Amino acid sequence: MSTSPADLVREFHRAFGLDARSIPTQVSPQLAAHRGELLAEEAAEVAEVSVEGPLDSLAHELADVVYVAYGTALVHGIDLDAVIAEIHRSNMTKLGPDGQVARRADGKVLKGDHYEAPDVSAVLRRQGWVPDGAA
Repeated sequence: MSTSPADLVREFHRAFGLDARSIPTQVSPQLAAHRGELLAEEAAEVAEVSVEGPLDSLAHELADVVYVAYGTALVHGIDLDAVIAEIHRSNMTKLGPDGQVARRADGKVLKGDHYEAPDVSAVLRRQGWVPDGAA
């Protein structure tokens, strides 16, 4: 059995008759709103437990966020693994050629002079997405 989040969530969606698309697609505003509400609910649970809860509860809630995020991507027909790979590629360009990292006071890694923005549109186009008005 696969342990890939994409594969696991696809199995869940198929077993329970939930939406699962294979080409990036806009969905109805109602479905999009529902998925957004599910994500917000899970993110709020992470925020709550990250401050007061035990580590096993945090791990559970983080996994729920990832599960719902992958489900939302599946509903929209987005290969989230490919999008994450593009975001990672972009994030790695924040590291300067000299190996230096620019950080904000709170430790957040900042974009340096060599930063390259992710091209998520290109990733979606490779998945078969046709932007509105491009047909």
